[in-house]
Amino acid sequence: MAYTDIGIDLGTASILVYIRGKGVVLKEPSVVAYDRDTERIVAYGEDARQMLGRTPGNIVAARPLRQGVISDYEITEAMMKYFIRKALGHRPHFKLLMAVCVPSGVTEVERRAVEDAAKCAGAKDVKIIEEPLAAAIGAGIDIIKPCGNMIVDIGGGTSDIAVISLGGTVVSTSVKVAGDDFDEAIVRYMRKKHNLLIGLRTAEDIKIRIGSAYPRPEADYMDVRGRNLVTGLPKTVKVSSEETEEALREPTTQIVEAIHSVLEKTPPELAADIADRGIVLTGGGSLLRGLEDLIASKTGINTMTAEDPMTAVAIGTGRYVEAINDARDA
Repeated sequence: MAYTDIGIDLGTASILVYIRGKGVVLKEPSVVAYDRDTERIVAYGEDARQMLGRTPGNIVAARPLRQGVISDYEITEAMMKYFIRKALGHRPHFKLLMAVCVPSGVTEVERRAVEDAAKCAGAKDVKIIEEPLAAAIGAGIDIIKPCGNMIVDIGGGTSDIAVISLGGTVVSTSVKVAGDDFDEAIVRYMRKKHNLLIGLRTAEDIKIRIGSAYPRPEADYMDVRGRNLVTGLPKTVKVSSEETEEALREPTTQIVEAIHSVLEKTPPELAADIADRGIVLTGGGSLLRGLEDLIASKTGINTMTAEDPMTAVAIGTGRYVEAINDARDA
């Protein structure tokens, strides 16, 4: 029986499933809601995300992946099973050849945990690929050439920065600063500056609608509702994109510093290639406005975002597993 190729981007914020011949067929938040009393899972994905911060005491909406690695093994396994079944349309009889991507800095134990979870979810054969390689393939970069390419993949829990040449990673680093940290920085800023307590979902909304990493010619504004920490009553505050730049300065600076450290360790020939070809951004975190400008201004290297940064890693993982299967059949 022929193998079915599946690529999975098992992210901290989202899980994406790629199936050969169909492309990315599923994109859902990596959130699971379960009943603490019965230990039964009540919702997955988008349904569970709607419950974040809004559940009664016995129901917990949680993310089973923290900073790119599995923090709750059993729930991750159940979540993968559910999403694979949903993506395949309930056809468990297929022989699955699965590639799952992991951050470049994961340990052997964390890598094994991902592999085991994929096998328990129904995979007959599992390949692990590092996120920057998958992101580069998905962004349409020819990684086989003897030419330096720099990829910066900013996900929900980790940012992976790598220089790729001849199909392998030459220099890489993985920092645990990414999209989730942007949200948390906004929550802290609102508490400190406006005495306003907001949830992570509201912070994410601010980030998406008016968030900026670099000064903009014209400021955007947004009304933000939360709880006044002084009176304890609901309150609305008008927030500007300039304030979000101030709020996000710490996490964005950490990402820029990580890019700088990778460039410092890059062999001179490859550094010349990168200066010529530019830096490519992928991942949901790269959608933060002004991030390209910030990196370009700090490094002096032209920076661009991949065509579809959200799905680049999933597409790259899928193409990687297809190439392995084609080589095996040849």
